Parts: sequence; structure tokens; C-alpha cells
Amino acid sequence: MVSPRFASPALLLLLASCSVGPDHVPPQIQLPAKFGEGTAKPANASVTTTAWWRGFRDKKLDALVSEGITQNLSIQQALERINSAQAQVTVAGAGALPSLDIGGSHTVSGQLGKGNPRTGGADAGATNTSAGSASVSWVLDLFGQYRRAREGARASLDAAYASADAAKLAFIQDLANSYINARYYQERIALSNGDLKSRRETFDLTKFQLDAGAASRLDVVQAEGLVQQTQAEIPGLETSFRQQAHHIATLLGKPASALMDELKRSGPQPIYRGRLEAGVPADLIRNRPDIRQAERNLAAATAQIGVAEAQLYPTLTLSGSISPQYVRPVGPNFNLTPWSFGPSVTLPILDGGRLRANVDIAKSDAKVQYLAWKQTVLSAVEEVENYISAVRRDARTVASLRAQVKTTQESLQLSTASYKDGASSLLDVLDAQRNVSTAQASLAAAIQQMATDYVNLNIAIGGGYNPDGAPTIAPPTITPVAAKSKLN
Repeated sequence: MVSPRFASPALLLLLASCSVGPDHVPPQIQLPAKFGEGTAKPANASVTTTAWWRGFRDKKLDALVSEGITQNLSIQQALERINSAQAQVTVAGAGALPSLDIGGSHTVSGQLGKGNPRTGGADAGATNTSAGSASVSWVLDLFGQYRRAREGARASLDAAYASADAAKLAFIQDLANSYINARYYQERIALSNGDLKSRRETFDLTKFQLDAGAASRLDVVQAEGLVQQTQAEIPGLETSFRQQAHHIATLLGKPASALMDELKRSGPQPIYRGRLEAGVPADLIRNRPDIRQAERNLAAATAQIGVAEAQLYPTLTLSGSISPQYVRPVGPNFNLTPWSFGPSVTLPILDGGRLRANVDIAKSDAKVQYLAWKQTVLSAVEEVENYISAVRRDARTVASLRAQVKTTQESLQLSTASYKDGASSLLDVLDAQRNVSTAQASLAAAIQQMATDYVNLNIAIGGGYNPDGAPTIAPPTITPVAAKSKLN
């Protein structure tokens, strides 16, 4: 038979190890063995550390990505939120620890004036009272309310780390696409300048033909109109280039015009030369930070069910206090030391159904988070499927347009030579020039689209947000200081 002397502490320990509410179990979802146009080979485990943008072989892009990962303000905000989540872990667990408050006071009291000795009065004197207090309380976490709260806070901390990785991924995607767009507009500007030169030559040739009586005034006007049309295209392309350059600077945490001169140095359009390795759908659950964030949000919501259920049960609090006093009046001195210690139990009886409703709310929130996780996974699979299909077909489009550009250029050469010999009309030359311009612009757009699809595919599989392989860490907490304004 167990002695009651030892049974009570043992019972307390047993209750202290009990946590009501469900334990979090990583969610499961049935996924296909491979993507529709992919292979059944799993991705390399280091896909998150693969700097896939180096497949463009563009040193400028490489430098911008390396700089931006440390300077981008959205990433810095996401990293700073980790500090807040870490503090929340401490806050969540503090309720289960003993609390101690200490205070002290000193007062001087008395009366002003002087009494009459004949009537038995006495001189009023001052009384000094020194007092201290110490109170301690400890809420025994019998049903795991604070353990569940701390468990949820830790899950939220994990979600904050995943959010920082997702911010890195979003930055890389935005920067790479903006850089691709900037180079595309530069290519379009170069093509338009080339078209302008060609059409001016045709315009000059037409005027010469008019002077020689071999062309009409209508031919001259048509040739001049094509020159003006080309001139009108260039300012819009230059504006679009500047907007992309401004956005790149902003992504790097710099003023909009900071990189203008640097990016004005033309470079070729980025063309991916990497291998197409998307892995299998199951890899996404491990590699995509947004999926990990959704799973951690589900874990935090599940822990809140235990917090809500624990509030349905009794709360046992151990508390005590001691308040020593030292009083020094005019007469004899004396000390007082009141103290108290004892447990208290609180049991919710009537609350109008509030606590039960809180449990239902927590369960519903957890269900929402599960559905959000499932939607995130399925959306990720859809993204990868779409970009695999696009990338596999982009190369065919680019190859066909390259051949078309060569054909239209040859047609332009033949029609121009024929016009000079008087064997064809100016309309043939102008049509040939339009065809060349259209084909070149289409090729530039197809190269842009192919590069963009390659970027988006790598982002969709969760690649490259940790290129140096170092774990994500929270920055040291810095107190912001407002800048002082200067008054003239």
C-alpha cells in the first residue's frame, strides 16, 4: 500500500505530465509519383542551396542576387519577425513558472502642533515605519495549458523561419524576372534602333528614286511614315527599361535611380542553359518554405486546442507572501511580520458556454489551417506542372522564331535589291521590313518568356533560397532611432 505522504506528490507529478488536447501529427496528402511531364527521379536534396540562376551565365545577375539577399528590406523584415516569435516562446511558457514580486516602503508620520501639559497633552512626535513585502505564486500546469501554449509558440517560431525563407525565394524571383525584363527592353531598343536605321536608308533611297522619276510621292510618304512609327516606339521602350531598373534598385534597398548607369550597359538577353530537374511532387513538401510555413501554422493551431481545453479544468495555484514591518514611534519600537501561504483552486462552473465555444473555435481554426496547408501543396504541384510544360515548349518556340528571323531578313535583302533594280515596288520593301521587325520582336519576347518560365519553375520547386547553405538566423535586435530633422 502506498503511503498518502508519497501519493500526493506522485499524483501531482502525474497530473503535471498530462496535457489535454490533440498532439500534432504531420498532415498527409496523396500525391502522384511524378509530374505529368517530369521524371520519377527525386530532386537532389540540396535543391534549396542550388544557385540555379547561374545557369544564365550572367555575372551581373549573380552579383545582384548575392547583394540583394542581404540588403532586401522584405527579407530583413521577415528575419526581424523571428525575434518577435522567439520572444513569444518565452511569454507563452512564463505562466507555468513561479513568479516572485518584491517591494519595499518607508514612511514617516506624525502630528503638527504642541499639546498642553496641564491637560495631560504631550508633544506630537514622528513615527517611522519601514516595510517590505515578498509574494510568490505558482500556477501548477496540471492540464498542460502553458505547455500547449509554448508548443504553439515554438511552431509559430518555426513558421517565422519558413516565412523568412519564403521571402528570400520571392525576392530572387522578383529580381531575376525584373532583370530579364530589363534586358528584354534593352534588346527591343537595340532592335528598334536597327529598324530605324534601315528604314531611314529606305526613306533616303525612295527620295533618290523620286528625284530619278522611278518613285512616286506616295512611296516617299509611306517610307517616311514607317520611320516616324519606329521613332515613336523607342521612348515607350526606354520608359519600360527605366521602370525595371528602378525596381531592381528598390529590391536591393537603394534609391530608384542608383543602378541606372550600371544597368544601361547593355547585355545579352538571359538564356537558360541549365538542366530541367523538377524532382517529384513529394519533394515540394520538404523544399517549399511556404508549405513548411503552412504545416507549422497547423501545428500552432493544434496546440491552441489544448490551451482552450485546459481552461475547462480546475486551476491550482500555490501562493505565499511575507510582509515584515519595523515601526519606530516616539515610545518603544516594535516589529511585525505578517505572512501567509496556501494553495487555491479555481474551477469554472457557469460561464455561459464561453470556454466550450473557445474549444470549438480552436478546432475550427486548426481545420482551416489544415485546408490551407492542403491547398498550398496542391497549388505548388500545379505551378510546377505548368512551368514544366512551358519550359519544355519554350525552346521549340525560340528555335522556330530564329528560323523565321533569318527568312524575313533574307526576304528583305531580296526585295530591297529588286526595288533598287526597279523590278518591284516600295510596298514589297516596306512589308519585308515590317516582317523583319515583327519576327525580331517576337523572338526577343520568346527568349524573355523562356527565361521567365525557367525562373518560375525553379522558384516553384523551392530552389535557391539558401545558396550559401547557411541556416537562416535572426538578426540582433536593433532599436530604431528616429532621424533628427535639421531646421534652417
